[in-house]
Amino acid sequence: MSEFTHFDDHGRAVMVDVAGKDDTRRVAVASGRIRMLPDTLARIVGGQADKGDVLGIARIAAIQATKRTAELIPLCHPIALTRVGVEFSEDAAESSISCTVTAETVGKTGVEMEALTGVSVALLTIYDMCKAVDRGMTMSDIRLLEKQGGRSGHWRAK
Repeated sequence: MSEFTHFDDHGRAVMVDVAGKDDTRRVAVASGRIRMLPDTLARIVGGQADKGDVLGIARIAAIQATKRTAELIPLCHPIALTRVGVEFSEDAAESSISCTVTAETVGKTGVEMEALTGVSVALLTIYDMCKAVDRGMTMSDIRLLEKQGGRSGHWRAK
């Protein structure tokens, strides 16, 4: 098992030194889900939410969040993102919406945290926009699906 990288020999938190790493194309894909009442899902999908285009606003929130990850997660490096993609899919049977965020860069460190932050903020935005009609929504299954690039190469969730 690998060692934790964000601690020095004395157990103090540190920002990882990436100066010696090569710039490579790095991609991360993360996903998550928000479950809600069937009526809430119908309002979102039908464009009938009181606050407007829920998924359009959640998409912008996800993109904005990926760009601000280093401000939210203390030891993340600021990263110049080259692309962020956000996709939503509805599941009527589960009364849920899934969000998938793909973040890309060319740099010395990966974009896993950016993709995960984007998913989290997208789901939180959906909650915020719909909480007046459904306070019982639950967010779950937020996870990394895939990462590419860097020394560790290609990884895919099982």
